[in-house]
Amino acid sequence: MSATLVDSNVIIDVASEDAEWLDWSQWRLTEAAERGAVAINPIIYAEVAAGYDTIEALNDALPPEFYARVPVPWEAAFLAAKAFSRYRRRGGTRTRPLPDFFIGAHAAVAGMTLLTRDARRYRTYFPKLDIIAP
Repeated sequence: MSATLVDSNVIIDVASEDAEWLDWSQWRLTEAAERGAVAINPIIYAEVAAGYDTIEALNDALPPEFYARVPVPWEAAFLAAKAFSRYRRRGGTRTRPLPDFFIGAHAAVAGMTLLTRDARRYRTYFPKLDIIAP
């Protein structure tokens, strides 16, 4: 059994019943849960939180019985910084690391599969990462 780190876009698709992505995201999330643990980290939690008025509503949407809550390892923070440095050298305009760098680095360092529907940046900066994406 392997763990899957679930990107916020997949969770938001399901919670908002997104017309375009709901079926795909729900199917892949169910599939991931059948394979092993499904996890989120504080960065994913914060991204999803933007859509909720209370922490209670957020916690209802992200039940810990389903979504294991795992901390971001220190090694992942280092890897995120290195990925961000490559991004800047390639002409990236952001001045601070994007959440995707922390999420991708976390999955890479922890040996988790990443479930996302926007894999472009992850594939660019974490080419060895196992990704489930359309």
